[in-house]
Amino acid sequence: MPSIPTEFHDLFEKATFAHVTTMTPDGKPHATPVWVDYDSDDDRLLINTERGRRKARNVESDPTVAVSMTDPENPYRFLSVTGEVEEVTTEGAREHIDTLAQRYMGEDEYPNPIQTERVILRIRADEVLTGG
Repeated sequence: MPSIPTEFHDLFEKATFAHVTTMTPDGKPHATPVWVDYDSDDDRLLINTERGRRKARNVESDPTVAVSMTDPENPYRFLSVTGEVEEVTTEGAREHIDTLAQRYMGEDEYPNPIQTERVILRIRADEVLTGG
């Protein structure tokens, strides 16, 4: 199983935006920009979202995803992952969104209202492509 190369771990320490593509129930791709994180101990990409959002609903019927990001400091340096959402969990999701808000917004707490509950999509990489 491929893993995220060490020389690309820095992308998860700065405000790197990613695009995650999920598959709709009728087989069409749905892409959306997201904040992204990485669990280096478990070698999983992490996407934090709200239960009921389209990407969360899509992975319930088809866990196949693609995630692509470019280095905000060098747009020719990229990381692209194709894989599968192995788990959708609420465990630690609220604290995780606060951590992401610190990285992406400079805020101690996520400032937007939470309509349902936060969930983390834990993504296993089946293919990893890099450049730059």
